[in-house]
Amino acid sequence: MAPFTSQELRKGFASFATGVTVITCLDEDRNHHGITISSFNTVSLEPPLILWSLKQYSRLMPWVEVGKKHLIHVLERNQEDLAMHFATVKQDQFVNVGHQVADSGLCQIDDCVAYYECETISVHTGGDHNIIVAKVINLKNHPEKEPLIFARSKFVGLDFAELKTS
Repeated sequence: MAPFTSQELRKGFASFATGVTVITCLDEDRNHHGITISSFNTVSLEPPLILWSLKQYSRLMPWVEVGKKHLIHVLERNQEDLAMHFATVKQDQFVNVGHQVADSGLCQIDDCVAYYECETISVHTGGDHNIIVAKVINLKNHPEKEPLIFARSKFVGLDFAELKTS
């Protein structure tokens, strides 16, 4: 038996600050779907790889399997509402959400800090989640924008001007 409860573990994990992303993908009928993910991490520069995790039985899993493309959006500090919007399953997720359709056919949400268009190259089981490793095939970055951060179960931001003077 573990020396801690799952609730204690969850609180411990919450001590690790992370960026907030929304990942968009297409189903077999080319309908757009999105989900908020904070389990995003860089893996490699050569080749350019990232990883992220998704519940093993998520409805999105078939659309992010090996060979499928998806678009990772790093949310901007003032996009908490988008993080919450895509955190729950709903019909017509992109109604009233500023977006455009990228050349790839994927839905691109407006005004994010960065965009990584990716193709899944492997999926690994990790407990109750799947770990998705994807190759970055296109990148757009807006370094003048500040990212949204999630820590201790709250959204926060960093004051980059303060970091530059330190």
